[in-house]
This record gives sequence, C-alpha cells and structure tokens, in this order.
Amino acid sequence: MTQTTDPFLGELDLHLLSEGRHYRTYEKLGAHPTVRDGVAGTHFAVWAPNAREVSVIGEFNGWRWGAHPLAFHPHPGIWEGFVPGAKQGQSYKYAIASAASAFKVEKADPHAFLSEPRPQTASKIWSLDGYEWGDKAWMADRERRQAVTAPMVVYEVHLGSWMRGENNRWLSYRELAPLLVEWVKREGFTHVELLPINEHPFDGSWGYQSTGYFAPTSRFGTPQDLMFMIDELHKAGVGVILDWVPAHFPGDEHGLVYFDGTHLYEHSDPRQGRHTHWNTNIFNFGRREVSNFLISNALFWLDKYHIDGLRVDAVASMLYLDYGRDDGAWIPNRFGGRENLEAIEFLRRFNEQVGQEYPGVLTIAEESTAWPLVSRPPADGGLGFHLKWNMGWMHDMLEYMQQDPLFRPGVHNKLTFSMMYNYAENYVLAFSHDEVVHLKKSMLSKMPGDNWQKFANLRLLYGYMVGHPGKKLMFMGGEFGQWAEWNHDKSLDWHLLENPMNLGLADWVGDLNRLYQANPTIAVGDYQPWGFKWITCDDREQSVVAFLRYDEAQEKAFAFICNFTPLVRQDHRLGVPWAGEWKEVLNSDAARYGGGGVGNAGAVTSEPVPFHELDHSIRLTLPPLGILVLESPAKAMPKPKKVKAPATKQAPTSKATTPKSKKKAPPRA
Repeated sequence: MTQTTDPFLGELDLHLLSEGRHYRTYEKLGAHPTVRDGVAGTHFAVWAPNAREVSVIGEFNGWRWGAHPLAFHPHPGIWEGFVPGAKQGQSYKYAIASAASAFKVEKADPHAFLSEPRPQTASKIWSLDGYEWGDKAWMADRERRQAVTAPMVVYEVHLGSWMRGENNRWLSYRELAPLLVEWVKREGFTHVELLPINEHPFDGSWGYQSTGYFAPTSRFGTPQDLMFMIDELHKAGVGVILDWVPAHFPGDEHGLVYFDGTHLYEHSDPRQGRHTHWNTNIFNFGRREVSNFLISNALFWLDKYHIDGLRVDAVASMLYLDYGRDDGAWIPNRFGGRENLEAIEFLRRFNEQVGQEYPGVLTIAEESTAWPLVSRPPADGGLGFHLKWNMGWMHDMLEYMQQDPLFRPGVHNKLTFSMMYNYAENYVLAFSHDEVVHLKKSMLSKMPGDNWQKFANLRLLYGYMVGHPGKKLMFMGGEFGQWAEWNHDKSLDWHLLENPMNLGLADWVGDLNRLYQANPTIAVGDYQPWGFKWITCDDREQSVVAFLRYDEAQEKAFAFICNFTPLVRQDHRLGVPWAGEWKEVLNSDAARYGGGGVGNAGAVTSEPVPFHELDHSIRLTLPPLGILVLESPAKAMPKPKKVKAPATKQAPTSKATTPKSKKKAPPRA
C-alpha cells in the first residue's frame, strides 16, 4: 500500500527536525508501507541520536538483530531505512545499541500507528489510508458549534467500561459506535470526551500512562475502526474530545524511557524528570525535539482522526517545578522561581499551533491552581487554552451538596462563591471520573438523605450546573444514578434503568441538556457579565438561590430557582425583570423524573410589585430539594404601573411545609 505522502526524509525534513519545527513528524517517522523502485515494503525512521546502531527486527526477519540496519542522519539524530517485503500487520521493534555504554534494548516505535494487544509490546506496521470520512457537514460547521458562546455539555467516557459484551469482553470501536451515538443523543450531550485512548500497557492507568502516543489502543480494534466511531458521532452532530497526556509517561522498558541509552525524552535529574507519587517520567519540554514530538502528536489526532478538542491532563504538574515535591527535591528555574518556564513555553506553542492549523478545535486545561490567564491568548500573557476546568466550583458544590440540608445554611457561600471569580477564565464545570473513584463514592451515593432525597439532590445539582455560567461535563454513569463507584474492569450498571428513579434521573438529564441546547440564551453569556444576574443569593436561612441567564440584548431570560431543603416553600415571592407570564419549562420534582409533582401548574404571572431590586415579582411554590426553570415573556410587553414596594427588600420567610412521605418513588406519569 503506497502512502499518499512520500515517507523518505528530504533535506527540508532533516532541517525542520533539527530545529524542532517539523509538525508532521508522523508523515516521516515511524513505519510507512510504501513502494520503492517497484518493490513493496516499509520505510522505517526513528529518532535515537545517541545510539551506536539501530536495526529493525520483526516478523519479516525472525527478530534478528542487525538483519535490517538503518542509516544514520547525524544532525537530527534520525535513523532510517527501507525493508523490502515488510508489510501491513506485521509486528516489529527497534533494536538499539547505545553509543554511550553497553546498553542494548528493544523498543516499540514512538510513532507507530498500531501496537500489539497487551501484554505484548511490539508495534505493528499499519497504514492510515483507506477510510472514507462522511463527516463533511460536521467539519464545515464545527467552528460555529464550538464557539465559546455555544452550548457545550460533555459526556466523559472510558471506552473499556462504558458497556461490555458477553463474558465481560470489551466491545470494539465499531460495536460501541451505534450504542454510544444512541445514548448520547438520547441524553442530549453535545460532545463525548474519551479518556486517553493511546496505547497503554496497564488497564488500571485508564490510559493516562501511555507508551504509544500515535497508536489508538488495539483493545478495541484498528485505527480505521476508531475513525468509524468518530465519524458516526460526527454524523450524529456530536463532537469528540480526546484526553491528551503530555505531562508524563511511564517507565516500561519498551516505551520512551531511556530510549537510546540516554535520558532522551525525560530529564536525567530525577528532581526534574520524575513524578515520584505517580512513578512516571516528566518530558523534557526544553528540548526542542521533545516539544516537537508532542506538538506533532497533538496535530496528528486532529489531522488523521478529526478530533474536535484536546483536554490536556495535569497541567498544574507541568507549570510548577515543585509540584508534589518536598523542599530540596526540586530545582528552581533560572530566576530562582518555581515556575517551569520550558513547560509554559511549550503550552503556548502547542495552543498557538493548534489555533493556526485547526481553527475551531478546542484546547481545554485541567488546571487546579490559581495560575492566571490559563484561557487567555499568549499575546495577552496567557497560556492560550480556550477553556479551563473549574476545580474550585466542583469541590465547593460537592462539599455543599454532601451536607445534610439542616447544616447547609452554614456553608451557603459554597453555592455562590464561584461567581466572584467566574469571569477570570473560560470555565468548564466538571464532575469527572476523578470524583467517583478511590472511595469518593458515586455521584448518587454522595448525596445525603434517604433514596428519594438522594435522587432529588442529584437532580437539583445537575439543574444548578446547567444554569450556572460555564460549559458542562459529566462522567458516564452519573446521568442515570450509578450507585457503585466506577470500576474500570466492568460495565456500567445499565440494568439500573429498569428502576423508575434511575430512569427518571436519566430523563431529567436529557431534558435539561435539550433545553440548554435549544435556548442559546443560557450559554451565550457564559463568560460575559451581562449573561448572568443573581435574583437572590443571600437567603441562607431558607437555602434558596435564584438567578437569571440573559441573552446579549437582554430581551430574553431564563430564571433558575433552587430550593436546597426538603421543605415545600409556598407563596415564595421572587423578583423578575419584566412583566408577563413566566412559563415553568422544567421542574425537577415532576413525577416523570421521580419527584412528587410539586409545582406551579406550568406558569406564573407577574405582579407589579417591585422586589429583589427588580421591577416586578412572581409568587411561586418551590418544590423540595428542587429546581425550577422559568422562561421569560418578551421584554417588549407594556410595563404595568408600579406600586409601593414592600417594606423590606429581603425575601420573606415563605410558608414552608414538609412534603408527605418521600420514602417511595411516586409512580411515573
């Protein structure tokens, strides 16, 4: 099979590789089936500047060292050669003898497109040709769909445990495709985010310790099978984000570590080159060939697999030289500080290159500190990401929600503090896989109270998240109320959907997401002060908050009203910006979601009574542990004559009643 790009290295390739500016290394390095002088075979090339000799060993030569030696280009340190008869599907490695010592090793190909299934560790010759993409419409519209003003609610998925087949076997990419598409569309998600799918030797690393940066894991099939799955998601209007891990890599002998008998990809000093608590190696970001390798890898996924976004893992560990280290166990930068200047420069280059070559592709930082300007352009002093996970909001909300409602008034600020810093970054509100492992409990199990209250609390939390400014992310299983912690070795408990309460939660999430997508008002102002306004945020005694989401012209609004207690609050007065009928478009206590049916008969009409510093007000019945979403009337409606405001601007204590027994789920409507 002939590659469309000539794999043989030319002078320009060697020059760019030497400078660390060859952003298509995957077209030249690695194994490429091709034809040379009429002879079919495979071209091999690998970076190993400190090797004394390199040969290719594999099925085609009986794994004999020296049978097919490669020629050396000293300036970029590249070894290359053509092996006649080496063909698609055959396994191979590089046999490397170091120039610095007697060290000899057999290494997998850093640029391989496919690897043997674990526990085997060899690379496989594979061409990425042959797949016909059908996602032209998606790709043409992607930039609009992924603008910061667009709705975005992400479904985070670990492919090996989302759903399994008989005898607990993995499903293939092609088997997963229709099932994943059907579920994601049912639940109204805009994107799927895949935990790392790079080849990795240890299942329990979840893909975060990769040995094959250019190889999708063979656990689920071939590269073309993965292309098919992504294509099917795109044709269904669903974007695909890849969890990408440039922060560190494992120490497996066949991988990148000590590659040519020297510390090639990693720092030699363990104070710079080792994550002791993860037992992994840190990339040497200051080495131009290493940063080139990583940037080229990022572009590879966007180019060959049509990936729509890269969520960059563990950014905080890259930014700080003392990350996870005791005093004296790290080396300051040249100015004496703790900032990793080389990693900062790498992240800026990465973001700039992605933006230049693939406009509309998102880069997202998992960054857990107060590092400034993460989602601002490098020209403004930022790192250049489009979005940043809001870890502070996640921790605050989970701490608040896990409190018994009796004690929630004491931590009321956890609900509202996020809006004090909301416009500092472009945030994603994320309840990720990290929150449902290592004895942290599942999302449903975290909630306090009896079973009914647990489900009500979780519906309320998800409703608050959708209304709150920022893009959204939810880990698989949370959308239907998985009781057990996530287990990467088994499928989600899909049988729980036979329970009306679990099915009701899934219906609630689907309806929330569809409302969010269908009404740009809720998302367009995520990162603009005009898009959000508190109605009331200080009613800590009743544990009630309410806020408005506006469109840019402020002619349309949605009101989100949350009652974080198990009490029904009747005749609760709330200020609204203009007069008319406010429609109750969603109510988390509706019977179809597993609630008790407490609500407002579908709509409420405003009164000309100023309240909460707004010109009009409505009177509501607030369901227990519930959230209401109200859609405004048109702003242009005539305003009634104002009447004298009540003596206090504070919300009066509404008449609260304890609902009848909630021990059993009400019947579904």
